[in-house]
Amino acid sequence: MKSFLDQNFLLHSKTAQDLYHNFAKNQPIIDYHNHLIPEQIANNASFENISQVWLNGDHYKWRAMRTNGVNEKYITGNASDEEKFRKWAETVPSTMRNPLYHWTHLELQRYFGITDLLSAKTADKIYADTAARLQTPEYSVRGLLKKMNVEVVCTTDDPTDSLNYHQQFAAEKESFKMLPAFRPDKAMNSDDIEALNAYINKLESVSDRSISTLQEYLDALKKRHDFFADNGCSVSDHGLEQIYAEDYTEQEIADIFAKIRARQTISYQENLKFKSAMLIYFAEWDHEKGWVQQYHLGALRNNNSRMLSILGPDTGWDSIGDFSQARALSKFLNKLDTQDKLAKTIIYNLNPADNELIATMIGNFNDGSVAGKIQFGSAWWFLDQKDGMTKQMNALSNMGLLSRLVGMLTDSRSFLSFPRHEYFRRLLCDLFGQDVENGELPNDIEEIGKIIADISYFNAKNYFKF
Repeated sequence: MKSFLDQNFLLHSKTAQDLYHNFAKNQPIIDYHNHLIPEQIANNASFENISQVWLNGDHYKWRAMRTNGVNEKYITGNASDEEKFRKWAETVPSTMRNPLYHWTHLELQRYFGITDLLSAKTADKIYADTAARLQTPEYSVRGLLKKMNVEVVCTTDDPTDSLNYHQQFAAEKESFKMLPAFRPDKAMNSDDIEALNAYINKLESVSDRSISTLQEYLDALKKRHDFFADNGCSVSDHGLEQIYAEDYTEQEIADIFAKIRARQTISYQENLKFKSAMLIYFAEWDHEKGWVQQYHLGALRNNNSRMLSILGPDTGWDSIGDFSQARALSKFLNKLDTQDKLAKTIIYNLNPADNELIATMIGNFNDGSVAGKIQFGSAWWFLDQKDGMTKQMNALSNMGLLSRLVGMLTDSRSFLSFPRHEYFRRLLCDLFGQDVENGELPNDIEEIGKIIADISYFNAKNYFKF
């Protein structure tokens, strides 16, 4: 019987162990998409206790606690940090076979050297031990990132953001980079006319110009796109249910924008056309600058309207959606490709039923100009666990080239989430190792080891060119 979370955790063969320890383990981390707070990195924030760095904002844990019968007071409510931690500790034993059980103990080990299992019995000791360490410089935000050998972090930033914290950080010449990513979802959200107008008003203020026409709107957004580029940005990101690819004319979009500014109701079809046009505008700017564009597809968000009204978005009320993806995605990518305006693109899929769909779609637009130009991104959100990652890698292996994958990302709001890269790398090595042991791949450790190192680090380094 193997020990829980030992050095060969998830590595079920000698070959897998060799691959991980010799080719994957020590590679730096390029975390090209996350939701870390730039201010905390720029100011090298410290945390008083583990609840602040581990539980705040982590809706993975919040969902598990709710399912375990924990009152909201101890999740997002006014209970003390220590009380919240105890409730999480009481929940952890019930998370067995959920990835949270692995992540929880992996993070305790990697950051704090704690090998005790977290439970009600060990909660007080672990809370005290981690609190003491978090008061030291080694456990500041930057210390935590350096502990995980992080080379680059790309935050997620709205076009109206000032990027002042990115500028502050860049001036310091730290050992790792913090770069912004352009996330214009609010700029195309015509589902809510009032919210979109409020956003346009904010953009007016930030860009110091009046916006009453579509061209003025596009000019202001393009100015922000340029500003992001001037501050080191080379990636964009969109969080969408599905790609929008309706046919439209420029005049139609101008008329729809005029309706939006006049706070008039737009039709369902006009809504789709506006979103479709905005996606094309953003994609054309990305291509012009040589950026990498990312599309996170398939989340059905804010399902619980009662709790949304109480707690707001991104608090744990989202799920996998079953949207139709293929035809619109094909049409969108094809339109850009035929105009020679298709940038390097990463498509993340949330519904495992669509894995093969995405894996084959990317092959339609990989034109040989760049290795892995169009990527099937690593399993994300509900799928960034053992089964989900393995299925994504198998689908990509069967229908594309896993060897060209740009690896893992945290997509996280927590500075303690970086062992997810290790988790991914161990599963990757286990897949290859098992194939070697089965005689399905040659026992060429150097050649396979190079593929492992590439997926873990070098592919991302060459692809993004940070």
